[in-house]
Amino acid sequence: MSEVKLDNWEKRSAEHQKQYKQLLQRADKNKVLKLLPDLHEEAFEKIDCLQCANCCKNYSPRFKTPDIKRISKFLGMKEGDFIETYLCLDEEGDYVTKSKPCPFLGEDNYCGIYEARPSDCHRFPYTDEDVLIKRPLITLKNSTFCPIVYFVLENLNSSLRP
Repeated sequence: MSEVKLDNWEKRSAEHQKQYKQLLQRADKNKVLKLLPDLHEEAFEKIDCLQCANCCKNYSPRFKTPDIKRISKFLGMKEGDFIETYLCLDEEGDYVTKSKPCPFLGEDNYCGIYEARPSDCHRFPYTDEDVLIKRPLITLKNSTFCPIVYFVLENLNSSLRP
């Protein structure tokens, strides 16, 4: 893998959005899926989510029914009380947090419900699954605030270049 510079990554990610879009549209899906596990692992070795937590500070995961059941139980709350206290419906009809940053994010960037966190949080930033290529708009958005997505896309771009 080429060495991806992480200093000033937000600016470079913004500059590379068009490149990323083309990559996600044109890349051979099988080649991409073959590269993702190693790129994902390398990204997590180099980047500490606890130093960033941009996802928790600026966005909300979807809270699906199994998530709500699990988290309510974890917090010792009734599901209705959990929803009323922490969640609201977004424009797509999904439950999301009422506030940003996430109410479960501690000042140390640790998650207060980590063991029971929503599936979206567990899977984020989707750099080891086909969501990366199947849902390019989400991937592009994620690359603007998550250094791991930036790292993976930069490496994919250089790995797949002829």
